[in-house]
Amino acid sequence: MKSTFILLFSLIMAISSAQNTPVGIFKGNSDIGNPKKTGSAVYNQNDQSYNLKGSGYNIWFARDEFHFLYNKIKGDFILTANFEFVGKGVELHRKTGWMIRATSDEASPHISATYHGNGLTVLQWRVSAGAAMRDPQDEIFAKDSVYNVIQIERAGKTIIMRAARTGNQLEVIGSHDMENLPDEVLVGPFVCSHNADVNEEVKIWNVRIDKPVSTDYNPGTSGTVGCRMEIINVIDGKRKVIFEKPGRFEAPNWMPDGKKLLFNMDGSIFKILVTGGELEELNTDFANNCNNDHGISFDGKLLAISHGRKGLPGGGSTVYVLPIGGGVPKMITENTPSYWHGWAPDNKEVVYVAQRNGVPIYNVYKNSIDGGKEVALTDNKSGEHVDGCEYSPDGKYIYYNGSQSGTMQIWRMNPDGSGKEQITNDKYNNWFPHISPDGKWIVIISFGSDVAPNDHPSYKRVTLRLMPATGGEPKVIAYLYGGQGTINVPSWSPDSKQIAFVSNSGIK
Repeated sequence: MKSTFILLFSLIMAISSAQNTPVGIFKGNSDIGNPKKTGSAVYNQNDQSYNLKGSGYNIWFARDEFHFLYNKIKGDFILTANFEFVGKGVELHRKTGWMIRATSDEASPHISATYHGNGLTVLQWRVSAGAAMRDPQDEIFAKDSVYNVIQIERAGKTIIMRAARTGNQLEVIGSHDMENLPDEVLVGPFVCSHNADVNEEVKIWNVRIDKPVSTDYNPGTSGTVGCRMEIINVIDGKRKVIFEKPGRFEAPNWMPDGKKLLFNMDGSIFKILVTGGELEELNTDFANNCNNDHGISFDGKLLAISHGRKGLPGGGSTVYVLPIGGGVPKMITENTPSYWHGWAPDNKEVVYVAQRNGVPIYNVYKNSIDGGKEVALTDNKSGEHVDGCEYSPDGKYIYYNGSQSGTMQIWRMNPDGSGKEQITNDKYNNWFPHISPDGKWIVIISFGSDVAPNDHPSYKRVTLRLMPATGGEPKVIAYLYGGQGTINVPSWSPDSKQIAFVSNSGIK
């Protein structure tokens, strides 16, 4: 009898503990409204996903019952994740999504970006404690394909819900001004079974909590903004954060052995295991002012960097080459500014963008790493801009982004600069084409029309998109807050299955 009592007490304590123990990045984990069946939350470290189980009669009328994972957050924020119900379920109106809640009380004011089991996708809210729930009349049903990415944003008193189907851009589902929410709120994912006698389950992944910067943000004067090093599987779109800090780092390259990433931070070049861990600084001798334009030769033996020489035009960015293991860099471009972007497959030439003779126009150039006269491959006019030049692995083309059409689009040309051909033609400003090592795919970063075609600033709402190297409609593989430094340089894994990139967020 005594052992039975101890076992029962231990079980009760385990359940109680599970209701209050932080899970993953979330500090709060509890049932709201005392549902009949206890909910739970599990964080899966291997893929950084979450499994939520919860019951509850509903999230409706004057009170709620559901399971909630949450953090306390002040001010503005953006939350984004993929959501998927596990199994067929019992009730058509089982619910999941993001919730912003004033308190943990069952009758609390709240607003939720909600996805229902029957495909209903809608922003729903309670304006004050104990008030009846409301939603707009123009509810959206996902018929042919579900919305599997849900986002909620707080911008002052305005709450905005966005959602996306696989491969598509985010759509605005609805927005509403919430007057009665405090500055500090409870925010996180939830699940409700819509049936008091049933626990429903949802899987959530690619969970990101971002703090947007102000519209007048200036990296030099506005304080520190955080960065994350991420890896994404281009097949299933699943992302993992392997390193983050309240400071700037940029532009990962995947090392030839597939085990480490190389990136720039504070003027130096560092390496990190793709699983995360301690940083290792690469010996670049005098080159201590490296920017985000660097990359590894096709044979894996050499590293090109762009190091700023003081007192020269454009910050003095100069292309150098050194052994991949470190050493004394060899200068390739005497004239500045010059920004490296690609190696030739024969490992004997590099391509880069540069301004020459004091004219503020960028063009694509190539040069031998053994010295010689650089060759201009483009001849831009005032107002036009090119960047991100990169050879295809077979050496047949040089891909780049250019604004000759009026917006920034992806182009390619022959290695001698002839046969220029526009590859993308859409409403987005597309930058930095990177071709997979097997030559089949291109990944690009796409800015919205709110960003000038010739600009690629940090801390913007952007997407990473994947398209066939032969051309075709790009599909979205990642939604993030980023831009400059996200994928400025080649960042494919050697097996062409993954991409490394940097996302941005204000300090939480």
